[in-house]
Amino acid sequence: MPTPSMEDYIEQIYLLIEEKGYARVSDIAENLSVHPSSVTKMVQKLDQEKYLIYEKYRGLVLTANGRKIGQRLVYRHELLEQMLRLIGVKEENIYQDVEGIEHHLSWDSIDRVGDLIEYFEESPQRIADLRAIQKRNEENTK
Repeated sequence: MPTPSMEDYIEQIYLLIEEKGYARVSDIAENLSVHPSSVTKMVQKLDQEKYLIYEKYRGLVLTANGRKIGQRLVYRHELLEQMLRLIGVKEENIYQDVEGIEHHLSWDSIDRVGDLIEYFEESPQRIADLRAIQKRNEENTK
């Protein structure tokens, strides 16, 4: 099982490969706001753990397991963003909130979040009812 830090790297590597076709240490460092030396250390660790294959000066590729985990991590991130939007969280808070909670939920909880989103999206009236409750609660706190 990857640690939360490893998950962040795997997710970022997966996204870069999907977007560009490759992931360079410098791109990973920039996207995660860390030093390239930190990326190199983590990439070496991910290589040892068989999440990716790293060749110094040549780049890296995710293993089949690394790709599978990366895909699942991106799904988790997107699902949590979707849920926070759905429940009315302000857009400027969503990314930071997802980063704060994504590593602390079990995959069972993530699956239930998916069910909850599906429940609301099946009926626009449910979303309208939620917005009405939120508006009422905001008015009561003023």
